[in-house]
Amino acid sequence: MPEKPVIQAFYGMSSPWAYLGAPRLFEIADRHGADLVLRPIRIIQPNGGIPLRTRPIPRQVYHAVELARWRDFLGTKLNLKPKHYPCRSIEPAAHAVIAAAQAGLDARTFSYSIQRGLWAEDRDIADTEVLRALALRDLGQEGAALVRDPQPSAITEVFQHNLADAEAIGIFGTPTYVFRDELFWGQDRLDFLDRALAAAT
Repeated sequence: MPEKPVIQAFYGMSSPWAYLGAPRLFEIADRHGADLVLRPIRIIQPNGGIPLRTRPIPRQVYHAVELARWRDFLGTKLNLKPKHYPCRSIEPAAHAVIAAAQAGLDARTFSYSIQRGLWAEDRDIADTEVLRALALRDLGQEGAALVRDPQPSAITEVFQHNLADAEAIGIFGTPTYVFRDELFWGQDRLDFLDRALAAAT
């Protein structure tokens, strides 16, 4: 029996590109029967990742232009200037998604709700109560109980491990999708990920 393909998704919880690409990523994984492993991270600065607000102004302006283009092309609701971006912290959201995944719950639905909350609903995803409300809606009481501050070390250590692995394999920006040690940076590379999966399966 052929080995089931595995896609690792390294992504920032506050990344608009990860938010825009998530539905297509889920569809590709399902169509190819692949396991999708969500690995929340932040931008990896030692590898050349540059946080948006530290980039030169022309790059920040063009970033907004591209977001608007992709938002309209994909038909996805997205505020170009969300109320709570840049986030105060992405760790609470990342930890909550990791906890949901470790519990065997629907982490990808929960993760997308968090992203949509930030980019389309003006929610503060650094707020534990906001995260708990989203978890309750998506995952029920069991999921809501997993949203804690602070989180157990078993959860925070996974996040640190994600960061270390991302740095080791050369990731700098998010989202980066990894299949068979090949990196696909950005939701606009999902076509190439799709083709790689098709060739392998």
